[in-house]
Amino acid sequence: MTRIENDKQYEAAMTRIEQLLKVVNDDTPEDDINSVELVLLSGLVADYEDLKYPIDKPTLPEVLKLRMFEMGLTQSELAAMLDMNQSKISEILAGKSEPTLRQARRMAQSLSISPAILIGL
Repeated sequence: MTRIENDKQYEAAMTRIEQLLKVVNDDTPEDDINSVELVLLSGLVADYEDLKYPIDKPTLPEVLKLRMFEMGLTQSELAAMLDMNQSKISEILAGKSEPTLRQARRMAQSLSISPAILIGL
């Protein structure tokens, strides 16, 4: 088997991984048969999950809303922090507008957000 083909195989692999996790720990040698099996099965499961349950990159509005929550900021507080018009912040949070390069740079610095997210990469 070079990959997991269906949900039955996936469930069997997950059951075996749970069993292996009971006998493999940080002190288990890398060449131990259980350790090798755990690494191989984990890779197969990860590949299957990537295909079956792909996770999209978060959108800019999602990232900004999460960051606002983490920092305890309201929309008006965010606008003040970024020295931006509150209506512009509202448009960005609604996905109706993109920040300018200058605004994106300020967001990246003030909110510790990756510039790649801010410019849509």
